[in-house]
Amino acid sequence: MADWIRIAAEWLEPVYRQMHRGLLAGSYLQADETPVRCNDPDQRRGGTSEGWLWVISRPGEDVVFDWRLSRRHGELTSLIEGYRGILQSDGYGAYEAHVRDHPEMTWVACWAHARRKFFEAEGEHPKAVRLILLIIGWLYECEALWDKHDLTPADRRRHRLKHYPRRLYWLKKLAVGLRERALPKSGLGRACDYLLRYWAPLTAHLEHGETRLDNNLVENAIRPSAIGKKNWLFVGHPDAGQRSAIIYSIVVSCQRHRKDPLAYLRDVLTRLPQMTTRDDLTVLTPANWKPA
Repeated sequence: MADWIRIAAEWLEPVYRQMHRGLLAGSYLQADETPVRCNDPDQRRGGTSEGWLWVISRPGEDVVFDWRLSRRHGELTSLIEGYRGILQSDGYGAYEAHVRDHPEMTWVACWAHARRKFFEAEGEHPKAVRLILLIIGWLYECEALWDKHDLTPADRRRHRLKHYPRRLYWLKKLAVGLRERALPKSGLGRACDYLLRYWAPLTAHLEHGETRLDNNLVENAIRPSAIGKKNWLFVGHPDAGQRSAIIYSIVVSCQRHRKDPLAYLRDVLTRLPQMTTRDDLTVLTPANWKPA
């Protein structure tokens, strides 16, 4: 069965590479990473080390997983090499450092991460934290309303610039006041520090109507692998990690586009052996594939 997976992954790799190129050719990327235990029988017996599945995607488009043996900053550089546009992520330093070294890119942060820290600290200062949560919640209500009216990115940017600045002014002012009163190591202190530390990439959304306020879509794409590793525990060999990344990319992308992964795999694995390097693989990506 392991050989079957290897062979299937090898056949699907050209489609996977096409998906990757398609994402890098766009102007907006969401990125995240998740740890996966890995066993290398050639190097150690019985023990496991930590590997990483890095993930990039764009709302409404394919999802690409990539297997790496570390979380070093250089792993991100090689994953999105040549990309020019908006990069959205959590506060992990690799993303900030990469954008700092690549001025052709813009970094926007995730409001869900900022909100989560205040939610966890609500018991320390209930009234003030609830006010902060209400302001952040109001941002999400605006976004939901604009989604309902199917605003264009240009219109969404115009609405954000019109409606957000005043609320964000009071949000920052409240966070500054709370940080001065909270213990630095407390949950509330850390929540305020996070919000203020990433204030620039959090408020950068005002200038970019195509962005989502949070990284939840890419985090949801990671969820199947996070649930799966509780069952299969670890990757059996470092070389097998990329095969898993290819399979996850295909299956999760099919699910995102509401296409049956089994029907997709059955059709594409039948068609690929008949194709040549001159054939356009774009039609075989989950975003563009149509059942016969």
